[in-house]
Amino acid sequence: MYATGLQKVRTSARDVRVAGRAPRWIIPSVKAALVVADSLIAGCSFIAAFFIREGEPIIRRATDGSFALTGRFAPYGALLLFVILIRLLTLRYYDLYRLRGEFSFVEDGIRIFKATAIGSLLIVSAAFLYRGGFQYRAFSYARGVFVLDFLLAFTSIAVLRFLVRSVQSSVRQRGINLIPTLVVGRGSEAAFCIKEMRERPSLGYRVIGVVENSAIAEAGPEDYEGVPVVSDLRGLPEAIRDSGANEVIIADPRVDGDALFDVMMRCGRGRGVEFRIAPSLFNCLPRKTEIDQIGALPMIRLFREPLSSSARVIKRASDIVIATIALALLSPLWLIIAAVIKLDSRGPIFYLQERVGMDGRIFLFYKFRTMHVGADNKLHRDYQRQFIAGHQEANLGNAERPAYKLSADPRVTRLGRKLRRASLDEVPQLFNVLMGNMSIVGPRPPIPYEVEAYELWHRKRLDMKPGLTGLWQVSGRNRLPFEEMVRLDLFYIENWSLLLDLKIILRTALVIFRGEGY
Repeated sequence: MYATGLQKVRTSARDVRVAGRAPRWIIPSVKAALVVADSLIAGCSFIAAFFIREGEPIIRRATDGSFALTGRFAPYGALLLFVILIRLLTLRYYDLYRLRGEFSFVEDGIRIFKATAIGSLLIVSAAFLYRGGFQYRAFSYARGVFVLDFLLAFTSIAVLRFLVRSVQSSVRQRGINLIPTLVVGRGSEAAFCIKEMRERPSLGYRVIGVVENSAIAEAGPEDYEGVPVVSDLRGLPEAIRDSGANEVIIADPRVDGDALFDVMMRCGRGRGVEFRIAPSLFNCLPRKTEIDQIGALPMIRLFREPLSSSARVIKRASDIVIATIALALLSPLWLIIAAVIKLDSRGPIFYLQERVGMDGRIFLFYKFRTMHVGADNKLHRDYQRQFIAGHQEANLGNAERPAYKLSADPRVTRLGRKLRRASLDEVPQLFNVLMGNMSIVGPRPPIPYEVEAYELWHRKRLDMKPGLTGLWQVSGRNRLPFEEMVRLDLFYIENWSLLLDLKIILRTALVIFRGEGY
């Protein structure tokens, strides 16, 4: 009953099957090696922490020639098995042995910190509860040993994981061990998904085929975004089997839920295939919801305000602390940048511009001047209107590597380009943060003539204070069209948390370090 649709597809799912370029035993072997290495790190860190803190030997030689633990280390040696097991379990709990799919150095770093911190707390608990089977019930453990153990374990595990991830990125760039993936649907989300995975093999995916949401007879060309169409939704189980796909990404919000559920039951569990859904953000409920009840009726209440009162206080307090620290650390650069700006071109050091903030309020926006004085903004104004309207002309790159940015803007000075690339021109905005016009993280503040070109739903990004950096800046930046930028801003607004802000700040530091700021 499913063969009819497949016969009309010019590209067979068998033809897109990708042969593995690395033996299947590689990944299990790497995981096993990680377990062994983590065990050694856990044990050695604990022993090294004792030696650094106490300065005493760990093993002594008895008169009969045998070796034994020294009396001072013996109570710690009784904990060694617990230390290794706890470290391995916490690393496993935080999914630090997962090697497939997307990863982030920042996310990995946060998970490693959590795993080692919680592991250290559990080790301390074991030390004071177990005490060598109460053999050392009168012994007092040194707190410095556990602190040093945490620092050594965290540093060592982080270095090991980052080395493994670096090798993994290098291997993926060569097209090795990428997950064969099918994308369901045609449209902007499917196109963006395909382009993102094609341009960033480091994510770990290779799109090998497109599955039509509608019947093949009604479908368009035999390929989409350069990827062959291999089936319709009814024939997806056969397409998975024939193509050897390991993941299916649903990139069409119009997909029939019953049909999708049927497909997942027929092939997802039995074959170990993972299904992911990438719907439009406007078809999803925000995370900030509350379950309520009216009589016997359960209700879902959506937050009317982007942030609750307590969240606004936390975000404002963190903005003040971070901005104050950043200004203190970057103060030596101010005189240098100011002097170089004066030498490079005539005009003031600072550039003041009206920007649109939260709820449409206008405020003065501070930057180091990177443009010639009196430069006409007509070119930028016209380009922004095309960009917001989604015109193809706004893409100054190509289909493979889009670029939505006036990189050859004649208004920008020679020094200005360097300041923008390093994002140093943004430093004075820390004063905007202290004055309360901006936040450290949030949507970028638009110019008034940009807001004039907004559609109604675009204005939702003005529901929160604009930020120095944001989710858009670290998720593709100038490679993303305007509507994708707005969706990222709205996702941030709906899902704000202090941890999300921290992740964006850390990822921003990586973007600046790589020179991708302009």
